Amino acid sequence: MQKILLTLKQVLRSSCLVIGLIIFISLSGSFIFVQQASYATTLEELKLIPPEYKPNSEEKINRANEFDPGIGIQEEERQEAYEQAIKDSKNLTTLEKTYERNLKAEQAQNPPETFGEKAKEVIEKVTGK
Repeated sequence: MQKILLTLKQVLRSSCLVIGLIIFISLSGSFIFVQQASYATTLEELKLIPPEYKPNSEEKINRANEFDPGIGIQEEERQEAYEQAIKDSKNLTTLEKTYERNLKAEQAQNPPETFGEKAKEVIEKVTGK
């Protein structure tokens, strides 16, 4: 009698396990076709801005100022540099002068290290000061 009850218990456990696995597999299979959420943009937002809309430089600067005044200043500087580059590219002689001006500005921002400064840094690294 006990042997029969033990076998029935094992059969009941294994059948419950099999039924549970079948339910789990069928539920997980039903989630395959669910579309994931997209946080990039919505169709309504895409309809608000037409694709042919091209803002001019002032509109870009105003929009940047709405978000953060610092970004607006950067956008103004960028726009001024762009306009200056367009003016400079019209003539070959001004293009050479522009290159020299940009080179001087770059060297002023990042002065080249001398041999003495490099040697001093190496000595400081070695001595640990």
